[in-house]
Amino acid sequence: MGREQWKKIWVGSAGNMVEWFDWFVYASFAVYFADAFFPKGNDTANLMNTMGIFAVGFFLRPVGGWLLGRVGDRKGRKAALTLTVTLMSASAILIAVAPTYATAGYGGVAVLLIARMLQGLSVGGEYAASATYLTEASAPDRRGFASSFQYVSMTAGQLLGLGLQIVLQRTLSDEALHSWAWRIPFIIGALGAAVVFYLRRNMLETDVYAGDEDAATDPDRGTLKALLAHKREAFLVIALTMGGTVAYYTYTTYLTKYLSNSAGMEKSTASLVSFCALFLFMCLQPVAGRLSDRIGRRPLLITFAIGSTFLTVPIMTLLRHAGSFWPALGLSLLALVVVTGYTSINACVKAELFPTGIRALGVALPYAIANALFGGTAEYVALWFKNGGIESGYYWYVAGCAAVSLVVYLTMRETRTIDLHRVGKDDAPGAPAPATRRATA
Repeated sequence: MGREQWKKIWVGSAGNMVEWFDWFVYASFAVYFADAFFPKGNDTANLMNTMGIFAVGFFLRPVGGWLLGRVGDRKGRKAALTLTVTLMSASAILIAVAPTYATAGYGGVAVLLIARMLQGLSVGGEYAASATYLTEASAPDRRGFASSFQYVSMTAGQLLGLGLQIVLQRTLSDEALHSWAWRIPFIIGALGAAVVFYLRRNMLETDVYAGDEDAATDPDRGTLKALLAHKREAFLVIALTMGGTVAYYTYTTYLTKYLSNSAGMEKSTASLVSFCALFLFMCLQPVAGRLSDRIGRRPLLITFAIGSTFLTVPIMTLLRHAGSFWPALGLSLLALVVVTGYTSINACVKAELFPTGIRALGVALPYAIANALFGGTAEYVALWFKNGGIESGYYWYVAGCAAVSLVVYLTMRETRTIDLHRVGKDDAPGAPAPATRRATA
């Protein structure tokens, strides 16, 4: 892979990293600012209220998926990616300056809610624009490898958030973290978004998009009407996302809270477990993505679904009784190795299903709907089970979602050999891509 190819991956991934840093620090620092926006009392109830607002961001993702997916298909991938990071920067600034309950009553909750709505709009379009850009900007035989950097950058963003949390935990008092220091990551996120805005202003459009004359002259491109012509593919995106997104959020954003609230670990130890497990998980993504370029996407997806269906309950049960760093790290890493079968390739699989003129919206809206229903509610559902005294019910919920996706993976077609230039045209989906065709940007 040449220098120009790596540059495209870097520009697309750097923005994604900052987007997801801002998105995940809300979840990872929620344990510190939950009491700041609600009356003091039940800590679990306040955390549930805070994560309820977190879930609101997910419910705005379908709107963001529709709006920014439309921009991506009609104005270009670059335009959509630039707009998403602008919205994310604004939301980070709002959270950083939001007044507490002691200062403005529930006014702070209102500011927090608006910020999360903006984040939902932004991330709803970011996923599809980034997935589409990375998939289109790579050679046909390296789409899995290139698109795997979407989750590399997503995980890197979370690692930066967790790393910052660990540093703050070890340099500041618990009182300071609950009082004011939780605002620091949101200030950093806003500054990072400004840098990425500059990078994305100078990025190149992909040749797959720029060279598709049929898409350019189609008045319906990027519209719901055009998406309805691909109902089967849209439903497939929802179904194949269901199990993956629940498992991913369980072992990433929820893991730290689970280890501290349920396993009884110190917050600093729980954060360190998450950091180490996620770092190794991040390193696995390109390896699995490259493997999919050789053996296909379906084998990895099926492996993930089988593992998640049958291993979730024992892993979560053992994690609750892990007690110390090393057992918790080993179990967390085992879970994330299983999840890698989904995360490393899901971006390119979805992008490979749709023709160019509807690719961004086709990925964005169905994926955002699936995340609103399953990913965004995962932590809230987990806390609901815990609050009801039946925490183990959540383990079975995660396993059940994976089982549904397993059925989809077993029946879907292989997408590795699809030619992005020909999807929806005169060749049948799944036909081998010409050896001389290169989908570069």
